[in-house]
Amino acid sequence: MSIKAVVIGSLNMDLTVSVERLPGEGETLLAGSSSELPGGKGGNQAAAIGKLGVATAMIGKVGDDAYGKRLIHSLQQSGVDTSGVMPSAEPTGMAMITIDREGRNHIVVIPGANYDLTCEDIDKQRHLIEQAELVVLQLEIPYETAVYALELAKRLGKRTILNPAPARTLEPEVLANVDLLIPNEHELHTITGIAPVNEQQLLAGAAQLAEQGTQTMVVTLGAAGCAFIQGGSLRMFDATRVHAVDTTAAGDSFIGGYVAEYLETHDEEQAIRYAMKAAAVTVTRHGAQQSLPTRAEVRAFHESDG
Repeated sequence: MSIKAVVIGSLNMDLTVSVERLPGEGETLLAGSSSELPGGKGGNQAAAIGKLGVATAMIGKVGDDAYGKRLIHSLQQSGVDTSGVMPSAEPTGMAMITIDREGRNHIVVIPGANYDLTCEDIDKQRHLIEQAELVVLQLEIPYETAVYALELAKRLGKRTILNPAPARTLEPEVLANVDLLIPNEHELHTITGIAPVNEQQLLAGAAQLAEQGTQTMVVTLGAAGCAFIQGGSLRMFDATRVHAVDTTAAGDSFIGGYVAEYLETHDEEQAIRYAMKAAAVTVTRHGAQQSLPTRAEVRAFHESDG
């Protein structure tokens, strides 16, 4: 089975603690529970696409340790080709996550092996990119590696998606290689300096990025849904109302849902509607990769929800 999507990015073990509320500065709280679960934006997005039935490959690095082995196993269980996950002398990346009773979170990432992913490593896995129709990246790997991978993917004629997290300034030559940018509102603010508190400001942020090379953008807005902006026009999509217990992988699930449906239909708006459904299922479950739904689970959840 040929690869349809390639995800290039981070693989982390998520060390999660649950608290009644998020702590303030200098405050100590007692946690109700803790867990160690596979995560990382790259791994989550690859798992999300794979679990939705799309032939997906992951390119990244893990340490030669127990966490690395667990991360590879989790991807394989999600149907992801892990031949592009390479060993590193650095320890496997970790994320420290604090989640409150409303599902809100604070996340601190320790990159580890993720920052050992080089441009030369991307060249070694070029054959996976050549097979794919679509390539997905985030920014939890070295920036120069992400920039090189985007350039290579475009040179090979692939559709590219960039989830600019963690957020940073993006140069025009980088944005020119991005077919679809998927930031959340905080990331859009960091990238453009414009706080997207209304539709006019969303359009202003999109116009700024369009001048620099990216013409199409989906801004995820949490419980407010998302905004699809293309060619100066904006369309809002409402979020499905659910009781959120953990929003950790919501954005990754959204991207997975979008990619899976886009590869099936090549319809932007249908892909966004499906992405919203997948993310809605994810936030009703705890954990990152274990919360990501299959196509059957997305369908069953929304049929039962009416």
